[in-house]
Amino acid sequence: MTDVPQHAFDDAAQVLQCALTGDTAAVADTFDAVVDRDGVVGAWDVAWCLAATMVGQFPPGGVWTLEFPGIDDARYDKRWVARFVSAYVNGDFPTGEALFGAAIADGTLPDCLLALAGSTVATLRHRAA
Repeated sequence: MTDVPQHAFDDAAQVLQCALTGDTAAVADTFDAVVDRDGVVGAWDVAWCLAATMVGQFPPGGVWTLEFPGIDDARYDKRWVARFVSAYVNGDFPTGEALFGAAIADGTLPDCLLALAGSTVATLRHRAA
């Protein structure tokens, strides 16, 4: 995990709270406020926190392979989430940064961040069931 400021954890908690209630507009507004305050780095920090929440605890070290059945046929934002979470698990910052850059260039970062929030909530609900 990279060092992230405390407010990124607070922002991630706000994103999750909004996502848990299904308020996608509030999720988007929270990310917009983060970007207004801290730029893309702020969005990265929140995304990294969401990935950490999704993954939970895992043994350190080694290279991890995550399986995402049907990922090649998934929408762009879902593929992005799978790859971003995989980058997080492996501590692969260059890939995570490249994914962010590509999503910005493609104009899809907001959709990708919404998908990440939704996937994190789905994972939390699955664990609680």
